[in-house]
Amino acid sequence: RTAMSLGEPTSDSTPFFSDDSEAEEQGGGAAGQRPQEEPASGVSHVRALLTVFILFFINLLNYMDRFTVAGVLTDIENYFGIDDGKSGLLQTVFICSYMFLAPVFGYLGDRYNRKLIMSVGITFWSAVTLASSYTPKEHFWALLLTRGLVGVGEASYSTIAPTIIADLYVKGKRTNMLSVFYFAIPVGSGLGYIVGSQVGRVTQDWHWALRVTPGLGVIAVLLLIFVVKEPKRGAIEARPEHHLHQTSWLADLRALSTNHSFVLSTLGFTAVAFVTGSLALWAPTFLFRAAVFTGEKEPCVEGNCASSESLLFGIITCVTGILGVASGVQVSRQLRKKTARADPLVCAAGLLLSAPFLYLAIVFAQTSTIATYVFIFLGETFLSMNWAVVADILLYVVVPTRRSTAEALQIVISHLLGDAGSPYMIGVVSDSLRKTDSFLWQFRSLQLSLLLCSFVAVVGGGFFLATALFIEKDRHRAENYVPTGEADPPIVVPKSGRSTRVPVSSVLI
Repeated sequence: RTAMSLGEPTSDSTPFFSDDSEAEEQGGGAAGQRPQEEPASGVSHVRALLTVFILFFINLLNYMDRFTVAGVLTDIENYFGIDDGKSGLLQTVFICSYMFLAPVFGYLGDRYNRKLIMSVGITFWSAVTLASSYTPKEHFWALLLTRGLVGVGEASYSTIAPTIIADLYVKGKRTNMLSVFYFAIPVGSGLGYIVGSQVGRVTQDWHWALRVTPGLGVIAVLLLIFVVKEPKRGAIEARPEHHLHQTSWLADLRALSTNHSFVLSTLGFTAVAFVTGSLALWAPTFLFRAAVFTGEKEPCVEGNCASSESLLFGIITCVTGILGVASGVQVSRQLRKKTARADPLVCAAGLLLSAPFLYLAIVFAQTSTIATYVFIFLGETFLSMNWAVVADILLYVVVPTRRSTAEALQIVISHLLGDAGSPYMIGVVSDSLRKTDSFLWQFRSLQLSLLLCSFVAVVGGGFFLATALFIEKDRHRAENYVPTGEADPPIVVPKSGRSTRVPVSSVLI
C-alpha cells in the first residue's frame, strides 16, 4: 500500500516505447514482491545516470544552436546588409517565443509524460533549425521567423529536464547531477561560437554553420526515446504519510508569488540572463571591432570576418563555464557547513565579482587585447558560478508538483526582463550613439552600450543578497509541505455501530 500511495497516475509514470516491458515486469500481481532495493523514483541507478548524461547532451545541443548565430553574426550582417539593431533582433525573437511558450510547457510538464513532450519539442527544434539555414538573401524576415520557431522546441525541453533530475536524486547527489547538467550551458555556448565560426570559415558560407546541430538533434531524440525512463514525480522525496496532489495552475502561481526566495532569486537570475545575453551575441563582434580600432586587423566587409574572435571567445566561454560552475558548486557545498544561506550568498558573490572585471574588459579593449581577454576570462568565470546553484535553489524551495511551472515562470521573468531585450537594447543604444559609420564609431558606440552589463550585474547581486534573508524559511516550508485538506487526515471512529470518518483534531479535542 505504501508503494501504491507513492505512485503516479498511469499517464505520468508509464513511459512509452522502450519502457513498456519494464512497466509490465514491475506491475500486475508482482507489486507486493517488488525488490526492496528499487529506488522510489522507479528508475534504476544505471538508467538514472544515463538519463542525466543524455539530458546534458541535449542541453549542450540546445546552447550550441543558440550561439551558433553569434559565431557568424558579422557574416550575417554583411550578407543581409543589416545594422546592429536588426542583428540584435535575431536573439530577441528567439528568446521571446521561448519565453512565452515556457509556461505552456511548464503546465504540461507538471501533468503529462515529460519524455514525450521533450521528444516532440526537440524534433520540431531540429527541423526549424535546418530550415533556417536555407534563408535566401532577400528574406531576412524568414531567418527571424525560423529563429523564433526554434524557441518553441527549446521551451519544451528547458522547463522540464531539470525536474526529471530532481525526481531522480535528492540533496547532495541532486546538486552534483544538476552541476553536470548545467555544465552544458557554458560548454555548449562556447562550442556554438567555435563550430559556427569554424564551419563558416571552412565552407565560406555561414548557412552551413546552422546545419550541424539538427543532425545531432535526431540522435538526441533517439536516445531520449529508447534510453530515458520517466521517473515518478516527487516519489523520491515524498514522505510515506501523505501523497502530493496536483493543484490548479492559478493556485500554483499564487503559491509561487508568495515564495520570497523564488521571486528574489528569479530577479537575480534575470540580471545573469541580461549580462550573458548581451555578451553572448555581441562579444565576438565587439572584439573584432576592437582589433580593427587598434590596428591589429584590417576592416572586413565580406567573408568570415570575426572567425578568430569567435573561436577565442568560444574557448574562453567553455573553460570559464566549467571552472565557474564547478567552483560555484564546490564553494556552496563548503559554505553550507557554516550557514544555510550559502547558495544565495555564492550567487551574489559571483555577480558582484564579475561586474568590475567585465567593466575593465570593455574599457581595456581600446588599449590591450591581452588584458581584455584576461578580464573577460575572470568576469565570465564569476558569472558562471550561478547556473547550477540557482537551479538548486528553485528545486528545494518549491514542492515537486509545482517545479515545472516554477521553471517556466523563472524562464519567462528572467528572459522577459533579461536576455529577450538586452541584445536588441545593446544594438539600438549602439546605433543611437554612433555619430558616423566609421570603424572608429562602430567600435566606440558598441563599447559604451556594453558598459550597461556591469551595472546590471551589481543590481542582480543585490537581489541574491535579499534572497539570503528568506531562504531558510522557504526551504523549511517546501520540505514540510502538506497539501490543503490533508493536514488533518481522517481516521475511522465507531458511531452507532457504523464507521464514520472524522478529522484527527476533533477526536483530540
